[in-house]
Amino acid sequence: MVMGPDRRRQFLKDAVGWGLVLWVIGYVLGIMLFALVPAGLIGWIITPIGTVFTVWVAFKKVHGTSLPYYGLVALVWLLIAVAGDYLLIVKAFKPADGYYKPDVYLYYVLTLAIPLSAGWRRTVARR
Repeated sequence: MVMGPDRRRQFLKDAVGWGLVLWVIGYVLGIMLFALVPAGLIGWIITPIGTVFTVWVAFKKVHGTSLPYYGLVALVWLLIAVAGDYLLIVKAFKPADGYYKPDVYLYYVLTLAIPLSAGWRRTVARR
């Protein structure tokens, strides 16, 4: 996929910008909830909130015109999520019972699936 400078700038905003915003929101919510609920429930509480916000971003704020564009956005979002989680949760906090559990895997699947579904819907709607 070849992109001009304007398209490249939009891709950086859609992929890196929104990817970081979405990850930071989850991270901050997790830190806030850490003092209020058992650690094993944090992901299950954040997931519905994060899912709603991610759907809104993917369907309203990402400005792709093709499914491959949305696929790249999804991949960048996933890389940001995995790297951020590993560096700033797994390595920094060293959770005693581990970090990678079903809620985290669901979060990673949704991180890929939501932008892909937005891209699929946008490309089907244009036909």
